Parts: sequence; C-alpha cells; structure tokens
Amino acid sequence: MLLEKIKTPGLAHLSYLVGSGGQAAVIDPRRDCAIYVEKARAQGLEIIHIFETHRNEDLVSGAPILAEMTGASVLHGPNPEQPIVYAQTVRDGDCFTIGQLEIRVLETPGHTDDHLAYALFDTAYPDKAVAVFTGDALFVGDVGRTDFYPDRDEEVAGLLYDSLQKILALGDQAIIHPAHGAGSVCGSGMAEREFSSVGHERLNNPRLQFTDRDAFIRFKVSENHYQPPYFRLMERLNMEGGTAPPSVIRPRSFSLQQLKSCGADHLIDIREPMAYASGHLPGAMSLPVSMISAFAGWYIHEGESLALIASDEAQLATAMEHLVRIALDNVLGGYVGVVPAAAKGEKMQQTPMIDTSEVEARLKNDTEGWTLLDVRDADERDTVAIEGSQHIYVGHLNKCWRELDKKHHYTLMCASGARATIAAGWLASQGFENIDIYLGSMGAWQAAHK
Repeated sequence: MLLEKIKTPGLAHLSYLVGSGGQAAVIDPRRDCAIYVEKARAQGLEIIHIFETHRNEDLVSGAPILAEMTGASVLHGPNPEQPIVYAQTVRDGDCFTIGQLEIRVLETPGHTDDHLAYALFDTAYPDKAVAVFTGDALFVGDVGRTDFYPDRDEEVAGLLYDSLQKILALGDQAIIHPAHGAGSVCGSGMAEREFSSVGHERLNNPRLQFTDRDAFIRFKVSENHYQPPYFRLMERLNMEGGTAPPSVIRPRSFSLQQLKSCGADHLIDIREPMAYASGHLPGAMSLPVSMISAFAGWYIHEGESLALIASDEAQLATAMEHLVRIALDNVLGGYVGVVPAAAKGEKMQQTPMIDTSEVEARLKNDTEGWTLLDVRDADERDTVAIEGSQHIYVGHLNKCWRELDKKHHYTLMCASGARATIAAGWLASQGFENIDIYLGSMGAWQAAHK
C-alpha cells in the first residue's frame, strides 16, 4: 500500500497519491500534474480515480488535466455554484475501492457548498477509518474559512460546525490529511506540523474546543480574511476545467534591450527585498520569488503580460512554477543581468531604508507631509500598532494607491520589511518617488521598545 503526500511550496497545498493492488487514486491534484503519473508508475500503479475535496480558490486544479493523461474518473461534490463540467458528482455514503483500500465519501459543506471529505478504510481491518482527507474543512490546528458566501455567513459557519462533527465521529484513531498546511491563505492558525489525528485535533485544535454551535458561528463570522482578485479566476477555471500548463515552463531569456522593448504589462523584480531596494530597474515592482503565490494575485490580472527580473536562472524557473499554478503565466521572458547592467552604468532606482530612530524622530516631530503606512493585515494591526501610523493592507494597495498623494512622503512598514518592500515597489511602479521602507518594521520597533 502507498499513501504519499505531494506538497506544493508557496501555496502550501497538499495533495495525495493513494495506492493498493496495482490501482491508485489522487486527491486534489495541482495543475502541473505529471508528478502523480510518474510516482504512480514508479510503484506499478494505475491511477483510476481523482477525488476533489472542493472547488479550490487558491490554485488551478489539475483534475481535468490528469484525467486526460490517465483516463481516470474525476469525482466532485454536489451543490457547486456552476456545474463542474469535467467531473462526476458523488454524494454522502458513496464508496470506491482501490485494491485493499476503500474510500468513503462524506459531504462536509461549510468552507464551500460542494466540499467533501474522504474517509480511508483498510478492508482487512474494517471497523474504523485509517485516515481522512479533510480538504479545507479541518486543518492541523485550524478549520476552514467560511467567508466565501457573505450573504449566508451564519448559515455556512453552522454548516462547517456540523461537518466537523461528522469528521470527528470517524474516531480519534483516524489520521487527518488536509489540503493545505501552514502558510496557506486558506486558514490563519495552522500548526507548522502537517501530521495529526482526529484525536489530537479534538484535544488541541482551538477551533474544535467550541461545544456550542452558536458560539462557533459567532467566532467564524467575526474572523477577518482577505480575498485576492485572482480567487475569482481560480473558481471559474475550477468549474470550467483549467488547461494544461505550458510544455516548457522556463521563460525565454531576455537581453536588457529585449526587456525594455517587450511591452509587458508588469515588470516584476523577483529578487530578495534587500536586493530590490539596493537597486532596481525603473518601473519594476518587487515581488520576491518566495512571496509570488501569496501576493501575485493581488496585482496581476488574467491575461496581463509579465517580464521577470531575477538574480539567476533558478529563480526564474521557481517563479514560473508558482505562476503556472495560479494561471498567471503569460510571461514574455526573464532577465538576470541587473548587477552587470549597473556596472555598465545603466540607470537604477533605489528605495531608501530607514531605522527605528528615524521613524521615532519623524513621529515625535510630527513631520509634515509624511505618513508611516502600515501594510500588515488587520489582525496583526489589532494586536499591536505604532501610534500615529495609518493602515492599508498590502494587497489593497492594488486599488487604494489611487487614493494616495504622489507628492506625499510615505514610509512603508509591515512585520519585518518584506511586505513593505512589495508595497513600496508597487507604489514605485505607479510613479511614487518619495517613499522609503522601515527596515525591520514592527519587529525592530518592538525590539527597541521592550
């Protein structure tokens, strides 16, 4: 028997390959799905079923692509917003055999109306479930967000509560296998672990300590979550069926002149924040490669073209993997020559960085024409904030920049300076010139004010 987790970095997406008796199933595959075929064939397994726990919001499902590659059937839950054209509908109690294993369907709405969990049984020991694939209903240390139906917020929160009871009823012995881990935008309190059991979560998961359904509903309704614009694209593609990724993911190599003349909608510097701040090409925004999955969908829209600026070819390749998985992969080319270009006298822009003492001085003197702009999320700011600062979430600057004065002086801050660099880079790409970054940001502020 085989049960293997396939993790997608950046998105913190978790998918699974389950096999027994020469047969296999895949749960929640990603768009670049050749990996599942390769792993199955290496074990002498044929993929016959593809199970989706729900219509994903944060990545393109690879289910229709994998089905075309393997001939496997795709199984999806009832009550989607639109028909899932590439899938068959399964319902509570449906059962599928994979060799000695049995996969039983549980309808678990709440995160989405079409959400399912899949309980895994070993027919040689049939009394209780061995494991359960919980999708985005139950995570390690958290439960799914319920903000996708704002007009039905209390109803869907209640549905999630009921669905969690159904999962808990499988028994403490069942190992849980969620669809996301820590770092995903699909939850806010996930543990760093990616392994747990129903019993451990029953005892330790803060969201499962609610014994009163109404209290759970009130808690979920009060949560703060952000929905980047690209979620709508993911939802549509995951109902219509996304296309296969490009056969060659690595972008075309650009010279500096090709970069300047390519006409891309967005010039994106994917180097580390300090490298960007030290010197970048005019007009380029900052989107570090490790943060593409979390923030690209705020600033890049469907069909818009990109040109990437990287430190090396490996960065370009990784960036393309992240972009392909969220269908923002209209990349015209990539450039890796910033340092040599600077050495040849090419004009560069810099983003100044200031320290805590300078921030303190500006606040104390009530510096005219200057604003300390906090771009953390609302929960972070509610926990601790610098008096005198203003707040706009980094993702909301995609539109809110129009409300800002380009002649004004802004210092961008977050928790460490990374998101502040993204914010500063976006403003710079929109023509803001009088900006700087609070190096260390809230971390540095708290260290200085112990």
